[in-house]
Amino acid sequence: MADPEAVARGGALFAGTCAGYCHSPLPGNSDAVFLFDCEWIHGGSDQEIFDTVTVGVPNTRMVGFGSNFPEGDDDLWKIIAFIRTNQQACS
Repeated sequence: MADPEAVARGGALFAGTCAGYCHSPLPGNSDAVFLFDCEWIHGGSDQEIFDTVTVGVPNTRMVGFGSNFPEGDDDLWKIIAFIRTNQQACS
């Protein structure tokens, strides 16, 4: 289980960054990929998610964020922890 403070910060960052622009926390509320199910287009491992957010996806609206979070890469890992903590159970 992830650190509750890290997950909470990840949630705040998700709301202000990811959901603030594209990704809804509810399915069907956005044309961007829903991140809380088990279907991952660009790889679903934590490292693959990290890489996708860092470099972006060519020819899509998904721009690379690099390390442009207040606490750099550490904040991105907290966003990933938030997603994983709130993701539906995958088999």
